Amino acid sequence: MYINIHLCQFPNSFVIAQNLQSMLSVVEEATPDELLVFHEGAISGYIDALEPMLHLEREALPAAFETLTQAAQRRGVHLVAGSCLPEGDCWYNAALYFSPRGERAIYRKVNLAYAERPIFQAGDELPLFTMCFAGGEVRVAFQLCRELRFPEQWQYLAHRGADLFLYLTNAANPQEVDGVWRAHLISRAAENQRFVVSSNVAHPHQHCPTMIVAPSGAVLQEARTKEQPETLRATLDLSQNARWYLGQCRTDVVSLSYKGQAL
Repeated sequence: MYINIHLCQFPNSFVIAQNLQSMLSVVEEATPDELLVFHEGAISGYIDALEPMLHLEREALPAAFETLTQAAQRRGVHLVAGSCLPEGDCWYNAALYFSPRGERAIYRKVNLAYAERPIFQAGDELPLFTMCFAGGEVRVAFQLCRELRFPEQWQYLAHRGADLFLYLTNAANPQEVDGVWRAHLISRAAENQRFVVSSNVAHPHQHCPTMIVAPSGAVLQEARTKEQPETLRATLDLSQNARWYLGQCRTDVVSLSYKGQAL
């Protein structure tokens, strides 16, 4: 089965209308049945320093979500983007899916950064999301930012049947060693033998690239610059997915479980 990816990076902003304008310009260039992927906090804006997070345009977010719902439905595309998400008295760091049929789904980040923990509630589920493309159904897993460094989460999702990983991040830290997060992306793809689609914010200190990695670990597409808006497009052949390594896990020596359920 083949699916078309439309991957985007653009600079961070806490002005939701400005973020929407950047996203909608990409949606207008999309073709039906494409999967559009935007970075962590793309809708709301995001920064790991707490003070700006406390002044988000909370009241503007529901209208922004509705705008993206309608845009995805009108263009017949699948759209995934990150956002700070208010629910009652809680805030979550989330990835949102907007389907061509007007449906929505949410992944709430499970493994929060230390700076996030005073303001965000951690999620407690690692769900798979079924996306219905013209060629059939695809089971998609989302991961956010520092979750790249917890390979057991990725392996759990691969064992459960993930066909594709979408990785959304806002990684722009000049203290990070150059190339390490890029290597992590390649490892997550190769060890699970799944495509990894990574979208990061456009920023001069970006330390994790916007790119697409094949199940073999080969980098298929990578943004040319760190700080400039850019889009990447690729067609993924999901028949390249495999269970060669997952099937050889020594569960008699090391077993993986989730909420007490062994895999």
